[in-house]
Amino acid sequence: MLLVRGIRVDLNSAQPQQQAVHKACKLLRISPRQAVSTGVAKLSVDARHKTPVLVYTIAITLENEGAELALAGSAPCVALARPAVFRPIVGSGQPLAHRPVVCGLGPAGLFAALALARQGYQPIVLERGPALEDRVKAVEHFSATGQLNPEANIQFGEGGAGTFSDGKLTTRINDELCSFVTQTLLKHGAPAEIAYKQKPHVGTDLLRGVILSIRKEIQRLGGTVHFNTKLTGLVEKGGKLAAVRTTQGEFACDALILAVGHSARDTFLTLAQQGLPLECKPFSVGFRAEHLQTEIEKSLYHAAAGHPALPRGEYQLSHHVGQRCVYTFCMCPGGQVVASASEEGGALTNGMSYHARDGKNANAAVVVSVDGSDFGGDPLKAIQFQRELEQAAFRAGGGGYQAPAQTVDSFLQAGSSLNLKRVQPTYDRGVQAANLGSLLPQQLADTLRTGLTAFDRKLRGYAAPDTVLTGLETRTSSPVRLVRGQDLQCEGMLGLYPCGEGAGYAGGIVSAAVDGLRCAQALMAAHPPRSDS
Repeated sequence: MLLVRGIRVDLNSAQPQQQAVHKACKLLRISPRQAVSTGVAKLSVDARHKTPVLVYTIAITLENEGAELALAGSAPCVALARPAVFRPIVGSGQPLAHRPVVCGLGPAGLFAALALARQGYQPIVLERGPALEDRVKAVEHFSATGQLNPEANIQFGEGGAGTFSDGKLTTRINDELCSFVTQTLLKHGAPAEIAYKQKPHVGTDLLRGVILSIRKEIQRLGGTVHFNTKLTGLVEKGGKLAAVRTTQGEFACDALILAVGHSARDTFLTLAQQGLPLECKPFSVGFRAEHLQTEIEKSLYHAAAGHPALPRGEYQLSHHVGQRCVYTFCMCPGGQVVASASEEGGALTNGMSYHARDGKNANAAVVVSVDGSDFGGDPLKAIQFQRELEQAAFRAGGGGYQAPAQTVDSFLQAGSSLNLKRVQPTYDRGVQAANLGSLLPQQLADTLRTGLTAFDRKLRGYAAPDTVLTGLETRTSSPVRLVRGQDLQCEGMLGLYPCGEGAGYAGGIVSAAVDGLRCAQALMAAHPPRSDS
């Protein structure tokens, strides 16, 4: 198909999509009747001017592929696009002695297992948490009562941490497999709009059904999924993986894709004790900022705020302060702040929204970067730093997994007040007034204050006095990385493929899924499946 980019249509135009298609065909010098199909490949909003403009990328398919080739490049905004196809090369070397094991059923593990299952490898999948239905019940129980299950929560269970989020599919990686991930999600029930929106999202409510559908395909193709099964160790023989130890016994294994996510601290410790090479990687800490969604849209869209053709307002802000960066992360329009603990005695936040994004508040993490130099290059100290912040937040919240919170006016003045006015906090376990700055190292707290002040210059009203800050946000990404070589195997053990966010090689849903595909591809290139698979 042909992609015609940069088609601008006035916000108040009648039937803007039809106008965009007409303009695209006119640019190609064809009649709309010559197209076999037309559609919106991408829709974004240019809100830099007083009245926002809709900007379309239109997809046009012609009956004759040669005609498409002739038109490709006829203007700078015209390109030919072919859908990405994942065709892994299965190696001709030594077949696997055992079925491959995938540890973790977040996006990385899910897509790795799917790729292996489609090629006949019949993977064994281990997930420390429960199946999705039971996981949802555990999360709802914790939200209502404060009774935490350390193995079934917002971090652990089928779907991984991204299941209880906004379901964002934006990514900063430029990999053709991103479109394959999108196509797979669409096949399994994701909304059609993720194929064309500039900032696609699924929403936590719809994402659950997509995850369940993919897992069932893995099982239908011969894969086996073991829930409530935690990895407790690896068995090595002659520098090669021989088996994995779990809470449900030992599995013989000569190929393991390790996709445990960013919060499996006990697993990281186990790997370090076995002598595998862990290293620090950058991550960030801070809090969640909540505003009225309507106020965010007034700042973004000006007089056009509230127009039915406009999407919910989103933002992404950053500001450098010396060697550190303060930035917003995981912005959830019309969402809520949720209790995301996975360890007893530690409180932390995350953001979540449903597909409709129809909540009253907007929220986003406001965080400041840290890296290995803050911990003397010791990965275990980086993990302990996260844990100590969460324990301090738990104490400041008064126990029961309530969260410490304050309004921006108080934070900027190093106070401890929660002066609630227009913005009411949405954190599901409730909040307690506290001095958030006192919970962080002084330099980080001061850097966040500088960043918030800068954000207010970039997005009017961002540091309005009644903006609510809820803390702490500590799990923006993995604090450690398990070192792997060019063949994607761990440098300390053949047959071990560290994968996704748990290995520190991916961030969001799409990048983690792509890393899972890449690891599965590397495994298949090295070994064909067992002869009896």
